[in-house]
Amino acid sequence: MMLDPFTLSLVAICVLALLGLPIGHAMIASSILYLWMAGLDMGTAAEQILNGLYSGYLLLAVPMFILAAEIMNAGTMTERLLHFCNAVVGRFRGGLAQVNVLQSLIFAGMSGSAIADAAGTGRMMQKLMTKDDKYPASYAAALTAATAVIGPIIPPSIPLVIYALVSDASIGFLFIAGIVPGFLLAVGLMGVVAIDARRKNFPVEEPVPLRKLPGLTFRALPALMLPVVLLVGIRGGVMTPTEAAGVAAGYALLISVVIYRSVTLSQFYSALLNSGRTTASIGMLLAGAMVFNYVVTVENIPNALSAMLTATDLTPTQFLILVNILLLLLGCVLEGTTILLVIVPVLIPTAQALGIDMVHFGVMAVLNIMLGLITPPYGLLLFIMTRIAEVPLRDIVRDVMPFLFVMFGALAIVTFVPDAVLLLPRLLGYQG
Repeated sequence: MMLDPFTLSLVAICVLALLGLPIGHAMIASSILYLWMAGLDMGTAAEQILNGLYSGYLLLAVPMFILAAEIMNAGTMTERLLHFCNAVVGRFRGGLAQVNVLQSLIFAGMSGSAIADAAGTGRMMQKLMTKDDKYPASYAAALTAATAVIGPIIPPSIPLVIYALVSDASIGFLFIAGIVPGFLLAVGLMGVVAIDARRKNFPVEEPVPLRKLPGLTFRALPALMLPVVLLVGIRGGVMTPTEAAGVAAGYALLISVVIYRSVTLSQFYSALLNSGRTTASIGMLLAGAMVFNYVVTVENIPNALSAMLTATDLTPTQFLILVNILLLLLGCVLEGTTILLVIVPVLIPTAQALGIDMVHFGVMAVLNIMLGLITPPYGLLLFIMTRIAEVPLRDIVRDVMPFLFVMFGALAIVTFVPDAVLLLPRLLGYQG
């Protein structure tokens, strides 16, 4: 039996991905196959996609946030933040583990990427926690992977930027809406660490004298002010989100070179190269997703799915439960950006038809997808920490489960208590 063009394109994506072709390339190849079999003009399709990109200035925010994170990793900004975190919570039992959580909460406001957090400060925390066998390597790796998930929730957030692109939701209000869920994650993880510290008798670090706290705070203050500058600038109408991303990169460079004097010319060049490589990989994925989304639109999949789900008389709560299950399952096997660019746009029309707020839906979807980074069996962050910590994957999976449990609790609050997400945006004028 002859397969229709759309089904054949789906089969092609799966086959090419299983053969090892990057998912972005697989989507481009399968989309070209669809256009050829359906007899559609490829030139017209390319023209429509490019016309959409000409007004998609929001995409420029992604490489700028990546560059900002690379510059901060190259300098001493992260070390100053770690010293500040250690002065605040390092004095408690299991204090170094608490520092791991707190630094992710603070550094989240700089990078906007879970991968950047794990590869940057996460690598540093892994070395600190396992030095002199203070903590088991698998526990340190599991905690580092879990805390890195906070990064894409607290503003600025690259996944929220991508969601804003596909949903037309306000990126400013999305950023603000991520603050409370990010703190929920941090509080939950700190609670688990506190319990483990008592149960496993984790060490107590030498307390930093309180008289030194003002000095450490002052030295870390320029780095701590970055998220404040971005949020005030965006909500105050001083800058667009894209301009804010450029300001973040410029601010990071200014602080690292002029104030901290910790980035050399060669380090800056390396930061540019690394951010270019990361941006290129994300750009190829974006290109593939946009071409495939054109195919999905031609097939009228979003409207057909919306009509089908609406006909089943699903309540908003039932729909959100189904979406959570779907995204969690997909998050175990697919990269998060792919889900945001291909799957989430298909779900948005149904969410709108059911009266679900787009800012609430976006934060819930991004949190759900980020949890997929540490959910077995695939969990990209788990694999990254396996390489960094040089411990078996099964040991990290065992130690990450308590953290994953409380993070699912935070996801439940975000899903079923929309006011927890929308409280801050409404206080600042959001009408949703």
